[in-house]
Amino acid sequence: MTHWHDTMVDQPDTSSAAYAAGWTISGLAVFGVVVCVWVLGI
Repeated sequence: MTHWHDTMVDQPDTSSAAYAAGWTISGLAVFGVVVCVWVLGI
């Protein structure tokens, strides 16, 4: 796979605390949904 860099697209700032917090909250939300579906047997 080739790497591309487009100057029209903003690259995400992967070193910030907000980026890490966003992924952590996202992961916990997905985990919570999986647990709810498993517990409730939906």
